[in-house]
Amino acid sequence: MYFLTEEERKRLLKGLIPKSRQNEVNEDLRGWNWHRPPLEPLYDVKLALYEVASRYCPTGRDLFLRRVHKVKPPPNKAMVLGSVFHDTLVTIMVRAKKLIYEKGVAGYQEIVQALREPDLAPLERHRASLGDEGFEEAMRRCRIIWEFEAARIIARVQEYLAKQPHIGEDSLVSLAIPVVVEQKLDGSFLGLSANLSADAFTFSEPMVLDLKFGERRPFHRLTTAGYALVMEALHEYPINVGCLIYAEFREDRLVISKDFHLIDDEVRQWFIEERDEKMRMIAEEIDPGRADDCRPACPYHATCWPSDGRSPGPRPRRPGP
Repeated sequence: MYFLTEEERKRLLKGLIPKSRQNEVNEDLRGWNWHRPPLEPLYDVKLALYEVASRYCPTGRDLFLRRVHKVKPPPNKAMVLGSVFHDTLVTIMVRAKKLIYEKGVAGYQEIVQALREPDLAPLERHRASLGDEGFEEAMRRCRIIWEFEAARIIARVQEYLAKQPHIGEDSLVSLAIPVVVEQKLDGSFLGLSANLSADAFTFSEPMVLDLKFGERRPFHRLTTAGYALVMEALHEYPINVGCLIYAEFREDRLVISKDFHLIDDEVRQWFIEERDEKMRMIAEEIDPGRADDCRPACPYHATCWPSDGRSPGPRPRRPGP
C-alpha cells in the first residue's frame, strides 16, 4: 500500500513537489528550530504523537482521563483490527527484505514461494479478544492484505531483476522496497515521546506516510505534520510532503485512496497549537468537559456517560476564567 503507482508518482513529481518548492515554509515552523518559540515546548509534559493528532473526542477529554485520572479502558474492536492490519503489513514488508538478504538474488524462486504464504502471527495474539466470529473475519481480511502486498512486492522484485542482471541483495532491497516501516523517532525536542513510531517513510520522495483503516478526517493531517516536524528536528532536512493512505475492504478486495498533501505553515501551526493546548490541559489538570456529540464507540464513553445516557454523572470541572 505504500508503493506509488506510475500515475501517483507523476502527479507527485509534476505537481506537489514543485509546488512545495514554491511555497516556502516559515523558518520558525521548521522542526530544527525546536529550541525557540513557537516550537519550544511550554510545559514539561511528554505526549505521544497520536495524543496530539487525535481529535476523535471533540473536547479531548479522552486524553484528560487517560493522563490525569489514569483511566485506561481496553481498546475497542476497531482499534484492535487497525493494529492487526498494520502489523500484518509491517510483517510482510520486513519478511520480504529478510528473504532477499537470506536467499540472495539466486534464491529468487524461494523468495517468491515464501512470500505467498501468509504469516498471521500478529492476529493470533488477539484471538481471545475478537471471539471466534471476529477472528475468522479478521483472518480473511489479513489474508487479503497479505495477498495484495505480496503480489506488489513480487512484481517489483521481478521488475528490477529483469532490468539489472548484476544487481546485489542490498541494492535490490533499496530499489524494490524503498520504504522504512515503523521508523522509530525521538520526539523529545518537541515535547513528544522519545519512542515515536512512524508508519512509513520513503527516501526516494522524502515523504511521511500514514495508513488508516477508517473514514477520512481533516485532522489526520496532523499526524504527518507531527512526524515531519520530528524528522526535521532530528535530521535537519526539510520534509514538505505527506501522504495519508485510506484502505477499505469491499467484499474480497481492498480499495485504496491516497491523500497527498503539503505539510505547510497552516498544518504545522495547527499541530503546535494542539500540542500546547493538550500539554496545558495535562499540566494544569484542566477537565475540558464531555462532548455533546461523542461517539458511542469511544473507549471512554462509559466513563463520561456512566448510565448510558446524557443525563447522569457529575459535570466535570471546567477551566476557570
